[in-house]
Amino acid sequence: MSRKEFEASRMRRLKRLAGRYGLTILTAEKLTAKQGKGGHALRDDESFKVIFGHNPLPFTATLDDIEAYLDKLEADEE
Repeated sequence: MSRKEFEASRMRRLKRLAGRYGLTILTAEKLTAKQGKGGHALRDDESFKVIFGHNPLPFTATLDDIEAYLDKLEADEE
C-alpha cells in the first residue's frame, strides 16, 4: 500500500485541493448510531454555508464522495 492511500495522507491532499476552491472539509467527531464514526461535509469559506454532505443528514458524505465532488470541480475548470 502506498502512502497516498493512507487515510491521513488522503485527507491532507483533499484539504489542499478543497482550499484551492475556497472550501473547507468538516468532519463530525461524534459517534452516532446512524452514521458510525464521523462523516464529512464541505463548507464554503466565504459564506460559511455547508454546500455538500448535509443531505439527508449532516455529515453524510464519505471521503470518496468528497473526492468525487472535488474531482468534478477540477474537471469543470479545465
